[in-house]
Amino acid sequence: MAMTQTPSPQDISERAWNAYRSGDYPTAAGGFADAASAYAARGDGLNAAEMKNNQSVALLRAKQAQAALEAAQGTEAVFAGAGDFRREGIALANQASALQAMKKVQEAIQFYTRAGEALEKGGEDVLRVQVMQLLASLYLSRFKFYDAIIALQSGLAGVKNPTPRQRLMKKILFIRL
Repeated sequence: MAMTQTPSPQDISERAWNAYRSGDYPTAAGGFADAASAYAARGDGLNAAEMKNNQSVALLRAKQAQAALEAAQGTEAVFAGAGDFRREGIALANQASALQAMKKVQEAIQFYTRAGEALEKGGEDVLRVQVMQLLASLYLSRFKFYDAIIALQSGLAGVKNPTPRQRLMKKILFIRL
């Protein structure tokens, strides 16, 4: 009788990534959930949390915002506990995206703000600019123009090597009115 070997968390994750890349988001989400469980069973909380965030992204792409939010909830605390500000910020941004998709704008603003703070601590200027642009768009949707400008200025202020477009935006945004 042949013994079947249990696939490693990495193998499970790779299959999930293949499903994600092919656009099969529900299958990818299930695969990432399985990978998270496999990592957790090995006592690898950081990789389990990473897989939960991947699951969240796949669920959001599958238009399952509530499930996406639930998948990522609490993962930011795992990363914060490890001092991994980059992944903490990404986890918060994933939750903000799910909240935004659920039309919970005020909560999404809070999560994007926290994501920006974590990414700033982690020295992630490129990701932070993206988060601050998403935050600014939420402010604009609520006609909070001043808050939108502040969010954009804040995001661009920390960019070390701005692109030509970012340099132009900086010049426009930092003009004294």
